[in-house]
Amino acid sequence: MIRKMTFALALTLATASAGFAAEPIVGNWKTASGETAAIAACGGAYCITLKTGQHAGKKIGSMSGSGESYTGEITDPANDKTYSGSAAIQGSSLKMKGCVLKVLCKSQTWTKM
Repeated sequence: MIRKMTFALALTLATASAGFAAEPIVGNWKTASGETAAIAACGGAYCITLKTGQHAGKKIGSMSGSGESYTGEITDPANDKTYSGSAAIQGSSLKMKGCVLKVLCKSQTWTKM
């Protein structure tokens, strides 16, 4: 009886842990300008908040997606302009891209900390 309960508990914990596995985008990232940006789950998306630098504490974006590809919005904290954005993960790098009218785009590569 105890053996069956132990197995059932282990199976339940293993199943629950798989549901809580973090997306690769979640964590702290060093931006191209050297600040730290934290990306964390918020609602059904992933919010990007600056943790260091002149704009520390400011939310600068929101991305949706999973695995290696995300889309959403990114805000330039220097001028508060918001752009349609995308993010692609390759190993410990995150390529962030922001565009105006899908024509004028700028990219940055961030590094996982």
